[in-house]
Amino acid sequence: MTHYAAPVEEMRFVLEHVADFASVRALPGCGDVTSDLVTAILEQAGRFGTDVLAPINQNGDTKGAVFDAGGVRTPEGFAEAYRQFVEGEWNGLPFAAEFGGQNLPWVLHTAVQEIWHAANMSFGLCPMLTQGAIDLLLAHASPEQKNLFLPRLVSGEWTGTMNLTESQAGSDLSRIRTRALPVAGASGTYRLIGQKIFITYGEHDMAENIIHLVLARLPETPPGVRGISLFIVPKFLVAADGTLARRNDVWCSSLEHKLGIRASPTAAMSLGDDDGAVGYLVGEAHHGLEYMFTMMNNARLAVGLEGVAIAERAYQQARAYARERIQGRSLRSGSGSEAVPIIHHPDIRRMLMTMKALIEAARGLAYYTAAWIDIARRHPVPSVRAEADSRVALLTPIVKAWSTDIGMEVANLGIQVHGGTGFIETTGAAQHLRDARIAAIYEGTNGIQANDLVSRKVLRDGGAGARLMIAEMNAALSAPAEKTLPPLRAGLRDALAALARATDWLVETKDPVAAQAGAVPYLHLFGLTLGGFMFARAVRAMKGLRAAGGNGAFLSAKVVTARFYAERLLPQTTSLLAAVMAGAESVMALPEEDF
Repeated sequence: MTHYAAPVEEMRFVLEHVADFASVRALPGCGDVTSDLVTAILEQAGRFGTDVLAPINQNGDTKGAVFDAGGVRTPEGFAEAYRQFVEGEWNGLPFAAEFGGQNLPWVLHTAVQEIWHAANMSFGLCPMLTQGAIDLLLAHASPEQKNLFLPRLVSGEWTGTMNLTESQAGSDLSRIRTRALPVAGASGTYRLIGQKIFITYGEHDMAENIIHLVLARLPETPPGVRGISLFIVPKFLVAADGTLARRNDVWCSSLEHKLGIRASPTAAMSLGDDDGAVGYLVGEAHHGLEYMFTMMNNARLAVGLEGVAIAERAYQQARAYARERIQGRSLRSGSGSEAVPIIHHPDIRRMLMTMKALIEAARGLAYYTAAWIDIARRHPVPSVRAEADSRVALLTPIVKAWSTDIGMEVANLGIQVHGGTGFIETTGAAQHLRDARIAAIYEGTNGIQANDLVSRKVLRDGGAGARLMIAEMNAALSAPAEKTLPPLRAGLRDALAALARATDWLVETKDPVAAQAGAVPYLHLFGLTLGGFMFARAVRAMKGLRAAGGNGAFLSAKVVTARFYAERLLPQTTSLLAAVMAGAESVMALPEEDF
């Protein structure tokens, strides 16, 4: 497996010119986040990713996490890497100083998080879920719960998990059976009994305590998701002064043997084998799934970022191989010439350019969305916060699903660039594809994300949010000072027209089956169009940066990549529109027994 280097120059460019970091810097609490500070944080994070996380990635995949008598051992180097992660205060970057965080913008945290996932996706899952747990508790926990649990979660001394899934309750959480029985004389305290599966970092040896956030049912609750409540279930109970008390009755019963992310322990958890796992109700009873969506939406954006990150790692490895692998002669040099690196060959170039263009589009969208999160959380005007929150809600399923599909596509192309050596595990190219595969599944499959986009984000408001996004993109292209290169402007206008037609068709159709049959192509159509818009925002900055003496090679590469995206990828929006408008007839026509 080749060296990983965080693309700091690219990240800085996207933050400043695609995510519009100036608008974030203008928000309360962000004025001191200078360009120099951003660069310093990214460079330091890049060194940690390169020097600490990346070197243990392949061995972690080979050895995997090990279950042993109720405990879990992470692969060699993981516990030490996590100790350094905590000492570096990386876990608390975006969180309030009140609980020990650094109160930095979420969009900057997003760029740093990309580095963790690219360097070592299995490692990055642990802080990712802890940060989601922090977000949930900040939004919904009582003041006493916040003061007891948040300081150590923010520091990273303790880690967090999300306990939703049961064997009979995967995407359909209404089927949850885990029970929560009230403890007499202890208001808000319950004993939980049940089984949970697929719990990422449900047990490990990297932190002294694990704070499980568990969905369960109270006695005599209404059926379906309305009867679900949320509980804090610590691995070790915590005394009022914050010290650890006795071991709670929550145990890992086994680990899953997985296709990828093998160093990340995916645990089956048993609650209440003895006297019941002590848990503390979060918020009001019967609102558990509503609260959990705070963590789930955080995780969905972070998983979308995993797609960007693993794609970047696969691209860097494929690029390095293509530069050094000597094979075949250049078509431009004649039959008598010497063999050349395969990066000279058109099809290798096509694959590398596809990888590069998709990564840059998806990264731009992820950072752009994260900047809207900062506006939604920090802007002083409530109506602006509400508008930003609606924009984040619209973009979240696209970031999650489109970016993770890109992660798989790019990792697959990475193997193809390697040829036969890519199929051999020792090169490491195959690991990227195996690791990337889960991201399209967990935190809501990509099909569920597409259904969410269509049913909840587009149809629920009659297409208003989607049409507003389309109108803003069209307006940006029509601005008098617009500097977008002609192929991108033309391709993006066609894509926007296709997206508008698809949106109108979905809003006007009265058949929910037809809408869901077209949901995935609609999401891809939206993602590709947004990707083009991200390139338009990037190209717009070129003239000023060149005049200011910016890196000429970097800026020229950005323009070439934007043109490739416009000419090679944006045309796919035409066929995606046709797929959306084809309806459900051919999807649903075949009798079940004929499959």
